[in-house]
Amino acid sequence: MKIQLLKDPDVLPSAEVLKKVLDKKYQVFKEFITTAESEEFKLIPNWRYYKDGKAWFCKITLKKKTIVWLSVWSDCFKVAFYFTEKSGGGIPGLKIDDSIKEFYLNHKPIGKLKPIVVEVRMKSQLVDINTLIKYKIGQL
Repeated sequence: MKIQLLKDPDVLPSAEVLKKVLDKKYQVFKEFITTAESEEFKLIPNWRYYKDGKAWFCKITLKKKTIVWLSVWSDCFKVAFYFTEKSGGGIPGLKIDDSIKEFYLNHKPIGKLKPIVVEVRMKSQLVDINTLIKYKIGQL
């Protein structure tokens, strides 16, 4: 059973805390963040405790635009992208795993937004995540 971590509002998700809770998946997380912050993407991660979610979430932005949300779980970290009907129109044509496309196509909208949530456990998944980031920021 997956359990969301980082629930204590008084414990900031520092590198040390993240290493401890992510354990073997920390290297994958670190590579994800390093790539997000790279010159290619220039994204800015910002950890904040959200009372409505009762946990720490990382909002990753480009200027003022939210690109992806990140949360930490007992067996993975999750990244969540949100698209409007119009902005998500190109997702079926992306070179990403079919299961991600199916998630998007079969998921009901949350308000006006349709999500893509990926449970990241392996480095190989970062290729699809980077493709989604490129799509979201308009590089594809």
